[in-house]
Amino acid sequence: MMNRFLGHLSTVIRHRHMVMRHCFKAGIIKRGLLHDLSKFSPTEFIPGVIYFQGNRSPNEKEREVEGASKAWMHHKGRNRHHFEYWTDYSPETKKLEPVKMPDVYIFEMFCDRVAASKIYNKENYRNNMPLDYFLRAKSKRIIEKETAAKLEFLLRMLSEKGEKKTFRYIRRQVRKNRSGETQWPGLVIE
Repeated sequence: MMNRFLGHLSTVIRHRHMVMRHCFKAGIIKRGLLHDLSKFSPTEFIPGVIYFQGNRSPNEKEREVEGASKAWMHHKGRNRHHFEYWTDYSPETKKLEPVKMPDVYIFEMFCDRVAASKIYNKENYRNNMPLDYFLRAKSKRIIEKETAAKLEFLLRMLSEKGEKKTFRYIRRQVRKNRSGETQWPGLVIE
């Protein structure tokens, strides 16, 4: 149990610090400082220790064993950088529907996905891995179309042009968003 405790604690801390570094490079410092603080709550931390494996999220194992992950439900309900947070009942359809995410949380989600790929893949990490992971579940994901297109655009840029150019692009977008401009040159929404 102590090994799982230390392993989970180490993973959470390394992940958070990596996301912070990425957020700082992206120009969203506040999002980096606030990222994933709920992972230290008992609701998320204790299952994280119990289901820790080291090579994937403990939430996956908790789902396999329990049928659902209470830690994930807690996490996604408190962290706006997860597209699952952005759902609401539509007045038109009367169903739960995905809604558009603000760009700042899309940028944080990008930083989170890249950091998670680096943490779990360690020295085997390549810039295409976050995109590959995203594409594997693309058809099954319930995410608003423009939000998905923006995230995929950033992940493709990372895969094709690397971190330096992608973070430079995000910093420009952050500045544009602050000044009221919200264009994403080259974005295609399917």
